[in-house]
Amino acid sequence: MQTTAALLDDRFIPVRGQAAIPLDELLPWAVFGALIAMIFLYFVSTEQGAYALFEGAYVHEFVHDGRHLLGFPCH
Repeated sequence: MQTTAALLDDRFIPVRGQAAIPLDELLPWAVFGALIAMIFLYFVSTEQGAYALFEGAYVHEFVHDGRHLLGFPCH
């Protein structure tokens, strides 16, 4: 019996009827993750292909294989 009580007292284990992570705490992290994903997608898909923010071909060469792996043509 003590093992069961110890497991139910742990605040990191969700109990039925309670959310594991409240949405108001999750939303900023979801927005941050979406922003990072959009920046990553820009660098892989567009940078030094159709549009360039940086001089030279360094970014293009760094993401070149990932660009082809994701189906973006570059040459």
